[in-house]
Amino acid sequence: MDIYIQAAVLGVIEGLTEFLPVSSTGHLIVFGDLLGFKGPPGKTFEVMIQLGAILALIILYFRKLFGTLFGLPTDPAARRFALSILVAFLPALVLGATLHGFIKSVLFSPVVVAVALIVGGIVILIAEETQKRVLYKEADNVPLKTSFLVGCGQALALVPGVSRSGATIIAGLLLGLERRAAAEFSFFLSIPTMAGAFVYDAFKNRHELSTGDAGVIAVGFIAAFIAAILVVKPFLAIVTRIGFAPFAYYRIAFGTFILAVIYAFNAWPTGGTA
Repeated sequence: MDIYIQAAVLGVIEGLTEFLPVSSTGHLIVFGDLLGFKGPPGKTFEVMIQLGAILALIILYFRKLFGTLFGLPTDPAARRFALSILVAFLPALVLGATLHGFIKSVLFSPVVVAVALIVGGIVILIAEETQKRVLYKEADNVPLKTSFLVGCGQALALVPGVSRSGATIIAGLLLGLERRAAAEFSFFLSIPTMAGAFVYDAFKNRHELSTGDAGVIAVGFIAAFIAAILVVKPFLAIVTRIGFAPFAYYRIAFGTFILAVIYAFNAWPTGGTA
């Protein structure tokens, strides 16, 4: 398959899964292996196309983000919201920079993804059942202590398959955020998180990237942008109406499928060992 078609397919997968609690990174690892995708070095392609999904989010929430940015000098509510996102971002920033090499070299495997998907699905179901009281109905009103704890949950998503959005949403539910508020807080937190990951990966791999990589990355970026801009609003509608359980069952089914394939072939189909 042509590498540009592969990049487009992976971009669509990224855009569809980035904001759902199903692990976009896990899906990119699995489908990248199945497609035999050989993109830019160091998983830089995967990180860079995530910016396409983030750009879609910025456009969808432009009024909110624009108002917060320009309200910082005069509006206490804007400063409080921005600070809560910054505080939530810190755990992933510190741990991501510290464990970057280990995560990329050791944890990026289909087995790790499958186990994390299954365990995360079970945890989502438990979180849905155990949330008894809603304390915060708006993403804007999350206290700093709660924001930091949600950020600690996000840091767990450094393990592929855990899901950044899934970890932050679960943490939010357990800490009293209403379903939609938990999802939107996860959305806003993704902006500095993915921007930071992009800058770090691009800098680490700056000597290995070539101009030939730009076209492949651009195709994936555009595909991710289009897919993400189409999925965010329907996702929020589903979450508001019926909750996160459908995504939990999908995680468990997909993770089980991956393990079944590995068990049947005694290796992942690309020929790499499990």
